[in-house]
Amino acid sequence: MTVTTAATHEIGAERLHAVRQMLDTVFDGDFADEDWDHALGGIHAWIEDERGIAAHGSVVMRRVLHNGRSHRVGYVEAVGVRADRRRQGLAGFVMAELERVIDGAYAFGALSASDEGAALYLARGWEPWKGRIEVLGPEGIVRLPDEEGSTYLRPAGGRPLPDPAAALLFDWRDGDVL
Repeated sequence: MTVTTAATHEIGAERLHAVRQMLDTVFDGDFADEDWDHALGGIHAWIEDERGIAAHGSVVMRRVLHNGRSHRVGYVEAVGVRADRRRQGLAGFVMAELERVIDGAYAFGALSASDEGAALYLARGWEPWKGRIEVLGPEGIVRLPDEEGSTYLRPAGGRPLPDPAAALLFDWRDGDVL
């Protein structure tokens, strides 16, 4: 299994278009332009086969305030596997590469998981965040209680995870904030 990694600017328009098409199909048309925008600007990991893009994920930098400190966080986006290649370990191969990037460049990893995807992340050692989730939006700080059950963190480079007694305050972005 060959997993390719590259920064967004190195991938090329044709391959980026193929990734976007695959993600649109994987998410049954529920992959908005904002979701795609969130996946760009970082490092992508993908697997191709004779039919094209079979699996993809990316990690981008987010700023998270916690306990009075700003952290560089590797935020995982756009993880998907084509329907005919599911349950073959491809998502695990993609996540291994993204976790390698997180370990080398960030304080910790974070992601928002669907109910279907949560088992993958739990099996890989990601931990459900037990504290508050907030965002610094245009109108100030806003709590996101709906994200508090679906946000997962992963320690990076042997560093401890944040203390859940204090909120994670994420940077603002259009579309789904997390």
